[in-house]
Amino acid sequence: MTVADVLLLALGAVAVGSGAAVVTSDHLVRSGLYLVVSLGAMAGLYLVLGAELVAWVQVLVYVGAVVVLLLFAVMLTRAPIGPSPDLDRPAWPALIVGGGVGLGLAALLADAFRWTLYDRPEPGTTERMGTQIFGQWVLPFEVLSILLLSALVGAIVLSRPDIGARTGEEA
Repeated sequence: MTVADVLLLALGAVAVGSGAAVVTSDHLVRSGLYLVVSLGAMAGLYLVLGAELVAWVQVLVYVGAVVVLLLFAVMLTRAPIGPSPDLDRPAWPALIVGGGVGLGLAALLADAFRWTLYDRPEPGTTERMGTQIFGQWVLPFEVLSILLLSALVGAIVLSRPDIGARTGEEA
């Protein structure tokens, strides 16, 4: 085993363990922080595999922006942060459905590729990726930024009862 193999195993274990903690935690904020650890471990996996640009995009976009947006949305909407009694449900139906879906996807993947090896495409460069993102994919990129901005504005509007409230003179 090489050092890269050990790092891949360790980071994979951290990513899977913190991913399991995301969905099993009773506290919403702790789940968000476990999500930061899981996404950070994924960025580490990308670094070990030699995809530095993808790793830093993972850190900037997912760890830096999406998780912060999630935590701000939780805080702005005043959602219950601690354990909630209405969320205590038996876990066995979810385990059965999740296990069934996982086995189905594994069978589908094994059937689709039939354990054959395919030729690898030529490695990408940062210049080629930038040309694709800001050339061919610029419109979806901008639509996504507008969607995130509207979600943030919507969370602010929902959290402030004084915005959009009618006063006695207008009615």
